[in-house]
Amino acid sequence: MAAPTQNPARRAAALLLDAVLLRHRPLEEALDALPTDGRPHRMREKGEARPGAAVSPRDKAAAHRIAASVLRRAGSLDAVLEPFLRREPPGPVRNVLRIGAAELLLLGTPAHAAVGSAVDLVPKPFAGLVNAVLRRVAEAGPAALEGLDAERLDTPGWLWSAWHAAYGAAVRDIAAAHRQEAPLDLSLAPGAAAPEGGEALPTGSHRYPAGTRVTELAGFAEGGFWVQDAAAALPARLLAARPGERVADLCAAPGGKTAQLAAAGAAVTAVERDPKRAARLQENLARLRLPAELVVADALRWAPGGAPFEAILLDAPCTATGTIRRHPDVPHLKRPKDVGAAAALQRDLLAAAARHLAPGGRLVLATCSLQAEEGEAHLAAAAALGLALDPVRPEELPGLAGALTPEGAVRTRPDLWAVQGGMDGFFMARFHKE
Repeated sequence: MAAPTQNPARRAAALLLDAVLLRHRPLEEALDALPTDGRPHRMREKGEARPGAAVSPRDKAAAHRIAASVLRRAGSLDAVLEPFLRREPPGPVRNVLRIGAAELLLLGTPAHAAVGSAVDLVPKPFAGLVNAVLRRVAEAGPAALEGLDAERLDTPGWLWSAWHAAYGAAVRDIAAAHRQEAPLDLSLAPGAAAPEGGEALPTGSHRYPAGTRVTELAGFAEGGFWVQDAAAALPARLLAARPGERVADLCAAPGGKTAQLAAAGAAVTAVERDPKRAARLQENLARLRLPAELVVADALRWAPGGAPFEAILLDAPCTATGTIRRHPDVPHLKRPKDVGAAAALQRDLLAAAARHLAPGGRLVLATCSLQAEEGEAHLAAAAALGLALDPVRPEELPGLAGALTPEGAVRTRPDLWAVQGGMDGFFMARFHKE
């Protein structure tokens, strides 16, 4: 059982950070695994916070907020902690120190609460260390972050180098955007009214402040909208599916793009290899009351019957480095070797998609990655498959002329629309089959 003095939200935040930073599990997966029903959990590792009892939804949300703040600013927090550490503490203890520092410097938690709760999270041999270090951090206050090169510290070196090579000085703006929690973007069902409190974006999405609970918005239960970043809504917009047109959505889960295509009146076949993700897609479509044929299959090996498709949307699996605003665990989980593996899979999927496309048909390739290997580099591969680039025109993407590449593809970045809250980083290209 957890010690009665332990704060359940902070205890859960420690578990989340241990999962991501020590065991390299995705944050959402770790969040789903939190003990919300009292089930027994595995034995803790040396120095790790005890799993404890079930976590309430409110504490779970608070734990996610704390853990995400640490993941976004881990480099800066470690730089603040470093002068007060004579030797490296065990990983779980360092994570508790990061939680305490984040609460003191980023989240505005009173010093006595942040320090006391952190001390309660570690075994007794480390209580004195945690107390002493965090008291020093509390004395320094938020000024401890001043003068740090936060953009560099909070970005892994290999990502910084890759983004500097691809985007030049904009790498700092990209890194700065990753430190901010992303707003909530919605795509509306046909004829649905946008819930109050949002902002209409030029491309048709509606944006709400970060932290907005989508299930509490008017119209959610009735299927009036679905969650979809403004950038993620663009690939289906570029495909411009027509009523009655046979369209395939490959790697379709969680279903936002499938919903867009179905809402346009297309006859959609959604292909998803993961049965659990496919079930989630089906649930989403049921709530939205939108029809689509769902196929649980690997798009690489899928052999559809009948005539080739008139249009195909391929939102290929990738390293997801364009979604760090929403998934701050990505920089801590991905490695340089992952980029090459993802790019190779994307090329194979593009070749498979091209085989299913009718002559003269349209295909949109999209990846939510900022890595050039997973985006711009695919233009040559597409040409070798008989796919001719169909350049995107500025009027197709209102307010995003800066996202158009010289070739006519689209490259969104987290620092675009900075005043409105940014957007995910995507590469998109539209082709027709010669």
